[in-house]
Order: sequence, then C-alpha cells, then structure tokens
Amino acid sequence: MLAQSSSFATLKPHLSGLDMAALRAEFEANAEFIAIPEFLSTHDIAPLLDALPALESRVHRNFIPGHKKGGSISRYDLDAHAPSFPDFYRSPALQGFLQTLCGRPLLQCPADDPHTYALYYYTEAGDHIGWHYDTSYYKGARYTVLLGLEDRSSCRLEYELYRDDPKRATVSGATALSPGMLVVFNGDKLWHRVTPSAAGERRVVLTLEYVTTLGMHPLRRFVSNMKDAIAYFGFRQVFSGAKRS
Repeated sequence: MLAQSSSFATLKPHLSGLDMAALRAEFEANAEFIAIPEFLSTHDIAPLLDALPALESRVHRNFIPGHKKGGSISRYDLDAHAPSFPDFYRSPALQGFLQTLCGRPLLQCPADDPHTYALYYYTEAGDHIGWHYDTSYYKGARYTVLLGLEDRSSCRLEYELYRDDPKRATVSGATALSPGMLVVFNGDKLWHRVTPSAAGERRVVLTLEYVTTLGMHPLRRFVSNMKDAIAYFGFRQVFSGAKRS
C-alpha cells in the first residue's frame, strides 16, 4: 500500500474520532449501505475541489437512451492530471475506515480498472442514471464509495434496501449528495438510480471502488471494459488509457 499523501494527513485524526460501532451497526442493518452527511469538511476535500477546474475539458459525455446521460472522467486521466484523487483513494486512513465499516479486508483495484476512481458530472438538463446495481465483475464483492464534491442540483440518489430479501419488505429512500457527504454500499445489493438534473444545475461526485479479491475472469474483464467504454469513459480511454497515462 502506498504512503498517505500529506494532502490528506488530517484524515487520520478526523476519522479516528468517529463512532465506528454505531456506523457499522447502521451499515449492517441497512444491508451494507450507509449515507454519512458531513463526513468530510470542504477543508478536508480542498485538494480535490481545487483540481476540478483544470479537469473540465476532459469530461467524456455519454448518452444511452432510456438509461443514462452524463459526463465522466476515468482514473487514467485522474492519474495523469490530478494526483490528489489517487492520493485520496490510497489514503491508509480512508481505507482503514472502510475496512472497519465493512468488517472485512478491502483491496485497491488493479491499475487496468478505469473505474477504480472516477468523477461523475451531472451538468446538463436531463443528466441521470437509471435503476441498476453496481455489479461486481470481480470474483468477490465490490464496494462503491461516493463522495459529494459539488452539488447545486435537484438530483437525488434514490435507492431500495432489501429489494432481493424475501424475508423483508423493501424500503425506499433518497438523498442529495452534498459536498463532503459519503455514501458506501455493496454494489451487488443496492438497487439505485440518480434522478435527472435540470437546466443550469451542476453536480460532481467522486466514485471509488474497493474489492475483496482481485481475481476476474478474462471474459468478465472484457464485459466490464465494454460497459465502461459505452456508458462512461469512451473506447479510447478504456482500451488505451492505461498505456497513455
């Protein structure tokens, strides 16, 4: 594991002061889902916010009729042009917090996964994503972490808990993703979507991905890359991004 960047040196004392027992109990009770408002302050995420203006020209827009519209930046561009994002992803304090929350060891994704950390942009009228799971193409579990960076929008993350549990009634919920808010969930368990943005609105979210095993069948790697190429980052970025960064 890489050393923690000095840009995020304040994370360790901040995260060590959280009530982990209560957070973990909530996470487990919600079938491995939690939303934590004001998890980090704008000061804590300042290196990420400061990097956003220079990244604007690198947003890849995508549109899948009936399912998705928006913009994205993959880890390859973030590695090459905004090192604060990989620094944040690799922060031992953050990864330690997530491992305690999930109650299991978590691994950083390999260098050829463009979705390891990425930015989502909802900046045009109608930007959204329809109902879906964050399916794990790895042999183990995949945990999605969302961190709000900018939110001047009416978008909501809507979700359904216990949807596939025949012993429990489905519980619906919704939340904005304000700056510094953290959402963590098991990608195979949470049915969720983001509601459409309106004209003149802006929402930027950082997504992080941690897994329990690095193993992935080559066919599933191809399917995962095709999904990322079509729905998020474009073919050039996904299939040659690692070589160019």
